[in-house]
Amino acid sequence: MKNPFISKLLRTKSADGVGFALDLERADRGVYCAAIKLTGMRPKVLRCSYHATGKVSPDSLEKVCREIGFLEQPLTSLLPLDDYQILLIEAPVVPEDELRTAIRWKIKDALNFHVDDATVDVLKIPKDGAERTQSLYAIAANNKTIKQRIELFERAKQNLKVIDVHETAQRNVACLFEKNETAVALLAIDEQGGLLTFTAGGELYLSRRIEISAGQMREVDEVLLRQVFNRIELELQRSLDYFDRQHNHLQVDLVLVCAANQTQLVAFLLEMLDVKVAALNLAQVMDISDVPDLADSEFLSHALPVIGAALRQESRAL
Repeated sequence: MKNPFISKLLRTKSADGVGFALDLERADRGVYCAAIKLTGMRPKVLRCSYHATGKVSPDSLEKVCREIGFLEQPLTSLLPLDDYQILLIEAPVVPEDELRTAIRWKIKDALNFHVDDATVDVLKIPKDGAERTQSLYAIAANNKTIKQRIELFERAKQNLKVIDVHETAQRNVACLFEKNETAVALLAIDEQGGLLTFTAGGELYLSRRIEISAGQMREVDEVLLRQVFNRIELELQRSLDYFDRQHNHLQVDLVLVCAANQTQLVAFLLEMLDVKVAALNLAQVMDISDVPDLADSEFLSHALPVIGAALRQESRAL
């Protein structure tokens, strides 16, 4: 059985320059789908839609792909955040062909399952010329989880090419907003929680998960909502400070926010942080004219992962 996770965490695209992705994150309810034309001056979103299926089965997955014209297309599928671990470590000093084995040994005690049951891939973090050590992210998923995802697509007779993770999908979006040699932070909050990423030069430098959900962002009690905002600001400030210490050759030029109730959050963060903060607006970097729903922050907060997954290209690892 071919494993599209290990050694397949590469940016890939179909021959006609269109990326296709499915997000089964809400597999008990439905599927988010996206198709993006990757050629031209700016990426063009051809489709981004939600399909209520109930619990996703091979039959319902095949039906959705047939309805939206994804049959026989090379598909990227996202793993739910809870289905994998991403661990920041120093790269073992070993020959390249021994790296994966050494990493498995290094992370074995941090995994929620036995290392022998793990599929592991690696994302190297770019280092400053003065740095002697190489940091990297080890991304590990249970073999059973990977097998179930592959079998779901095989039984649905769909062409699963890549199993992606949220951190790299979010990087694909954030890097579109980069200018010159500065870094961009992107905070996305949905029902699964918050994910904060820092990118520069099209690469992922830092990723942190934040235990704030979309439901908390919709809090109607002003006192409780202020507490949520305070927690977000604290996590952001800590992450900005950490990024500055670890990568002081890069300046964070922009913090983007994608969440329900993001207008209030952006206004709050502008007062609290000494950096430019703005709501994520895909129309600034992509052609979304065919999918006007992407201008709605509520829809975008759910669709962002599948948009990022569909933005894959062949140019870099993970």
